[in-house]
Amino acid sequence: MFIIDAHLDLSMNAMEWNRDLRLPVSSIRTLEKGMTDKPDREKSTVSFPELRKGNIGIVVATQIARYVKPDSLIPGWNSAQQAWAQTQGQLAWYKAMEEAGEMVQITNAAQLKAHYELWNDGSSNDNKAIGYILSLEGVDSIVDISYLERAHQYGLRAIGPAHYGPGRYANGTDATGRMGQAGLDLLKEMERLNFILDATHLCDDAFWQALDHFSGPVWASHNNCRALVNHNRQFSDEQLMALINRGAVIGAALDAWMIVPNWQRGLSTPKGMNCGLAQVVEHADHICQLAGNAKHIGIGSDLDGAFGTEQSPFDLDTIADLQKMLELFRAKGYSAEELELIFHKNWLNFLYKAWA
Repeated sequence: MFIIDAHLDLSMNAMEWNRDLRLPVSSIRTLEKGMTDKPDREKSTVSFPELRKGNIGIVVATQIARYVKPDSLIPGWNSAQQAWAQTQGQLAWYKAMEEAGEMVQITNAAQLKAHYELWNDGSSNDNKAIGYILSLEGVDSIVDISYLERAHQYGLRAIGPAHYGPGRYANGTDATGRMGQAGLDLLKEMERLNFILDATHLCDDAFWQALDHFSGPVWASHNNCRALVNHNRQFSDEQLMALINRGAVIGAALDAWMIVPNWQRGLSTPKGMNCGLAQVVEHADHICQLAGNAKHIGIGSDLDGAFGTEQSPFDLDTIADLQKMLELFRAKGYSAEELELIFHKNWLNFLYKAWA
């Protein structure tokens, strides 16, 4: 099955974790033996060979750089200008991967259609470039609103206004509070430039305000269900229904603490908590039951989002194992047509409509 993954922090892994994603995951793990600076050293799950092995030919790939105040417990940059510079370094890495033939940027419907057809032409995908749609996770790096047009020109197509904690334009996970004028101006300019609004990570106050003030396309690239894991990072059924009514697609996230309740970071293990791909499917199925169909879910794994196999489903070794979810959905009664919707057509249909 061809797969579209709607959220991968590829550039963060390349630039901050210093991983050469052209290598097999096994080689990346070997290079990290004995390293302890990150909790997921020797446990990575994503690389270009593994994406191709999993028939994952299109990804939504992020830029991310947070601004933080001096007393913040959350890591980040001390100025918006520094955060902008970090995102530009990430952009340079994506461009270098394009020059190396590993990736190709997708910015419009014609490019999307052509790339999908290329990956489904019956020939081997072992050496094909992976298509990427550029997304910004948290907008602290947008120095002022004028930078949005600049970003659109270099190919940015989706924006999540917040990440963790308080942000310059909107508050995110574990924070509260509505957007001020800067955030509302951001939404207005995003709508003018036809950016996709990624509702992921918006705190509840900002979530409802954003839906009220933004009339453009909305998705949630990597989000699970609060009804199954009660945390503000997840969406409530009311929020999920609001997204469904806006025509959104919601990507299932594979970070263990978002999949099963009562996860304790650094203590819990995926096997010990019975956190497997079947539990990810339960979150997706919950959304389908709310919607009454399978037209609003997809894959948004976040598998390289600062965690590895220590915090991934126990039956997943690399991102190629997303293919195992096919049988899990089949076992719950999903048809072949519904499987195509879940694994790629929902994202394709959303993008074709947004980019019409």
